[in-house]
Amino acid sequence: MDKTVAADIMGDQRSPDEKHQLITRNLQEVLGEERLKEILKQRELKVYWGTATTGKPHVAYFVPMSKIADFLKAGCEVTILFADLHAYLDNMKAPWELLELRVQYYEQVIKAMLESIGVPLDKLRFVKGTDYQLSREYTLDVYRLSSMVTEHDAKKAGAEVVKQVEHPLLSGLLYPGLQALDEEYLKVDAQFGGVDQRKIFTLAEKYLPSLGYTKRIHMMNPMVPGLTGGKMSSSEEESKIDLLDKNQEVKKKLKKAFCEPGNVENNGVLSFVKHVLFPLHSEFIIKRDPKWGGDKVYTDYEEVERDFAAEQIHPGDLKASVEVALNKLLDPIRKKFETPELKKLTASAYPEPSKNKGGAKGNPKQTADEEDVIPSRLDIRVGKVISVEKHPDADSLYLERIDVGEEQPRTVVSGLVAYLSQEQLQDRLVVLLCNLKPQKMRGIESQAMLLCASIEEEPRKVEPLDPPEGSAPGDRVYVEGYESGKPDDELKPKKKVFEKLQVDLKISDECVAQWKDQNLMTKLGQITCKTLKGGNIC
Repeated sequence: MDKTVAADIMGDQRSPDEKHQLITRNLQEVLGEERLKEILKQRELKVYWGTATTGKPHVAYFVPMSKIADFLKAGCEVTILFADLHAYLDNMKAPWELLELRVQYYEQVIKAMLESIGVPLDKLRFVKGTDYQLSREYTLDVYRLSSMVTEHDAKKAGAEVVKQVEHPLLSGLLYPGLQALDEEYLKVDAQFGGVDQRKIFTLAEKYLPSLGYTKRIHMMNPMVPGLTGGKMSSSEEESKIDLLDKNQEVKKKLKKAFCEPGNVENNGVLSFVKHVLFPLHSEFIIKRDPKWGGDKVYTDYEEVERDFAAEQIHPGDLKASVEVALNKLLDPIRKKFETPELKKLTASAYPEPSKNKGGAKGNPKQTADEEDVIPSRLDIRVGKVISVEKHPDADSLYLERIDVGEEQPRTVVSGLVAYLSQEQLQDRLVVLLCNLKPQKMRGIESQAMLLCASIEEEPRKVEPLDPPEGSAPGDRVYVEGYESGKPDDELKPKKKVFEKLQVDLKISDECVAQWKDQNLMTKLGQITCKTLKGGNIC
């Protein structure tokens, strides 16, 4: 535990201006800042932070945790909400039967995080959503609110928080209104969250006064980049470090992290230094070999950023230094979760998908081939066409070299001559199935399958699938709801895994690629095609 942080929280004697500075530092935006200043002149601020109990918390949760430490240093009364009902309403990200177990997991892991950074738990109030959200009064207010909020406003408010699907459930439309009501029922002055929740906050400001309730203050953290450059997400396995990852896994993920020399944009490693390590410790130590100048202590984040931009800090040294600091934060959490009780809780709250389903009872040799045929078994990636030419022995086939984020491009043979010119394929981004068994096509081995939308009626039309703008070779493509599964190393032809899944691969009326109405995605957004609504994917 960081005793300095704990002592700072316990012995706070700050002025209103000092409290305001501490409360708002590193925030991207504050709505109602004048109201915040007025409250601080009169009394302590009451603030809440809520988290929907869905995927397992990861190291990005240290960002709100460090702000909670700031709030407590400033004397705030802080409530942490475990939003179990919200987790269910968000397209059932947490199945009903797992809600209670996930609340228990979140409570244990978040308390362990707070203890790790030296936050005394007796200064906090922990609340579970369903303890008050199923009450008569709250339910009546939900109905009152639903009679005022338009579908447009509800959908807009949840656009960046609630999982978006082609045919949204009513539950997702209720979600933003419930989060607004939480402010009243938790009796707070302010709500704290990520800037991705801004539209929910503005909905609360618009509609709570219509119910006769006070408009609250809203404080927003910036979105911290994940290790691959986009948002750090529970559903993007490579973008985040789990709180229970072992040292070697932390090293492996940091080694793969996006951290170009001199580039401070979308740099998740630098952002972690700014939003977690500096607020907690007020300094950061770059550890490096004496021949490169030895260790250097930074007491100002801007100096770290300037030195990195000037390439005076090597990415390898930055990653190694973050690794040391991060493992210090994770060690007490990992130790706490080594107990049999918490190991059992983790396994129960987050069961392995498809474990032993449909296989022979008690058969220890059961493999993935005998388990469920699920989309996460497909290794689908973004690729970039480096070169394209006619197959020397087949007029209907192209021979392409495609970069899929590996050391060498893959050779791909595809029957697109009748549908696209070489110029239309050259240098474009495509979507590839990469774990089919390589097979020879007219004497040349094809090492992947270029996925296309097609309309079979005459004349047949074919279009390659399009990754979202900004995608890079090697970006993983997944089906919503199947983000965490591990692809097979190679799909065995006799098992026909792809063929069984392909039956339900379609193009929606909005030209979005889907499997059983669930979107195909990368970390940047949806996989689409240009025009072939209702087509198949082949």
